[in-house]
Amino acid sequence: MKKIFYSIASVLALASVFALTSCGNKQTAQKADENVTLKWALWDWDSTAYYKPLIEEYTKTHPNVKIEPLDLGSQDYQTMLSIQLTGGDDSIDVVTVKDIPGYNTLQKAKQLVNLNDFIKEKGIDTSVYGGTTEQITVDGNLYALPFRSDFWVVFYNKALFDKAGVPYPTNDMTFSEYDALARKMTSGSGAEKVYGAHYHTWRSAVQLFGVLDGKHTIVDGKYDFLKPYYETILAEQNDGIVQSYAQLKTTSTHYSGVFYNNSVAMMNMGSWFIGTLIQKVAAGEAECKDWAMVKYPHPDGVKAGTTLGTITSLGVSSASKHKEAALEFVQFVTGATGAEIIAKTGTFPAIKNDSVIRVISSMEGFPKDENSAQALYTEKTYLEMPLHEKASEIEVILNQQHDNIMTGNISIDDGLAEMEKGVAAYIK
Repeated sequence: MKKIFYSIASVLALASVFALTSCGNKQTAQKADENVTLKWALWDWDSTAYYKPLIEEYTKTHPNVKIEPLDLGSQDYQTMLSIQLTGGDDSIDVVTVKDIPGYNTLQKAKQLVNLNDFIKEKGIDTSVYGGTTEQITVDGNLYALPFRSDFWVVFYNKALFDKAGVPYPTNDMTFSEYDALARKMTSGSGAEKVYGAHYHTWRSAVQLFGVLDGKHTIVDGKYDFLKPYYETILAEQNDGIVQSYAQLKTTSTHYSGVFYNNSVAMMNMGSWFIGTLIQKVAAGEAECKDWAMVKYPHPDGVKAGTTLGTITSLGVSSASKHKEAALEFVQFVTGATGAEIIAKTGTFPAIKNDSVIRVISSMEGFPKDENSAQALYTEKTYLEMPLHEKASEIEVILNQQHDNIMTGNISIDDGLAEMEKGVAAYIK
């Protein structure tokens, strides 16, 4: 009887396994073929060039997937997004994360899917993002992947260098070499004055040189490491190598204008300026027609190509009913194919491989010298504003004291001390 019982039990068990396996395969097949509509939360649908081509290319190979853009507007994007997600809106599947404070808000509210398992399963190499994913990893977990990234370079006026008989800047230039070159390129006076360099009134244009060694960030609460950079740049200002910060502020001078009219030989600025500069030259609205660029100046002992940047990333809503399909779309947009599509619109993707560099450097109006193309390759990119739950409050304090230091209202030492004092409360 025992033998008969175990034989029957074995047959039933095998039958159950077969039934379950068959059912699972059938469900998988249906899932792969079923029509899915993914809602993608974004901003500025009509004026952003890369949204439509990304969707068009993806749906060619995924005809069962429909991507519906949900334009929440640029100005109040994070507010609108938070309201919808907090209200339990499960219609949003793919979330565009606009900035670091927004990422922090979404992650803390548990509104983004943890991507760790997906990244491991798909074998996604996050090193292609230049170290930015490491900087948005929270307790070992990653909740979004970068797809857009701008970074800082140095633009220079080749015609002014040729006229002065001075060799062009290089792609491996230290900060002290940058200072020396700026001094060498300063000449003239009055309307004929040529400034060797230019620093816009943003805090980032001065402070962020100090974080390139990877030892410091602007949210640590200690700021004495910034002193050498303030000393150098204020000395340049006092010596007439760069324009007065106070004058730039009071006249609301835009950085583009001084570069367009051949007033400055070099300018540290973000890669977003490339497309604008090309447009203005083509339209005859910029006198500086012969321009180029090189990698960002770096501290001694730091590799060339180390720079600063901002990222825009993609995540999946925790409330999405189509997480698997949404994750696949995120992988496409943030991957190599998505990067090339974005680059073809004249926009910088987060991945900067050979294919992407070729696309951007072959744009009409892009400088054809080797330096400029090589400047697009980055070694390491540090975020302008690191991940911190009090990032917005810290930035207000840093901006205020930066303004005081640059206008001479306070000494460098006192200004840095005020930064530490003001930030201390938020660090606690």
